[in-house]
Parts: sequence; C-alpha cells; structure tokens
Amino acid sequence: QVQLVESGGGLVQAGGSLRLSCTASGKIVSINHMGWYRQAPGKQRESVAIETSAGSTSYADSAKGRFTISRDNLQRTVYLQMNSLKPEDTAVYYCNADVRSSWLSSSREYWGQGTQVTVSE
Repeated sequence: QVQLVESGGGLVQAGGSLRLSCTASGKIVSINHMGWYRQAPGKQRESVAIETSAGSTSYADSAKGRFTISRDNLQRTVYLQMNSLKPEDTAVYYCNADVRSSWLSSSREYWGQGTQVTVSE
C-alpha cells in the first residue's frame, strides 16, 4: 500500500503565501508524476500543478505566475508554493501521485486525504 500525507494548509489573508507538502510512503518502486489538485465547494476537482519524474511542470492558468511546484525525489515529497493568494483559491487541496509498487505491475494513481486552504478577503 501507498500513503500520501499532506500538510501546510490553513487560513491566510489575500495576498499571502502558503506552502503545501505531500510525502509518499509505503511500497514504492518508482513514482512517475506527482501533482496537486483542488476542489472548491460545489465545484469539480481540478488540476493545479503537476511535475513529472523528469522535472517537467505544468500549471493551470489560474496558478501560473503565482504557484510553484517542486519535488524532492529522494524524500518522495512534492511541494506547492502558493504566493499572492486570492479568495478564489479557497479549496481543499489534494496531492496525487502515479506510483509503481512492483516491477511486475503497472503504476496506479494515489490520492492524499486533502488539506484545507482558506483565503480571506
């Protein structure tokens, strides 16, 4: 089994910053992409930022220029640095990872439990 544990959410004023962390543990042979998604009340879950194992990154338009994703492959950790936060960034943020647990099997997606980010006016 694989677990993804997130931390770093909280309450911040508009214009402030937060840094989210997510660490993968368990039966892991390799991790392909890791990323962050978010889900606001009444809305569908959406991709925020993704980083491949090769270091390529992609961002939602809403995150470009404000958020930065990074990985520490040795620590199996992915970060999301969020700057210039806006009230519309308020959501539950979920970590996602594509993990291979055995060389004999294909990889599969795992999700963290989510961490709340609230941005006040």
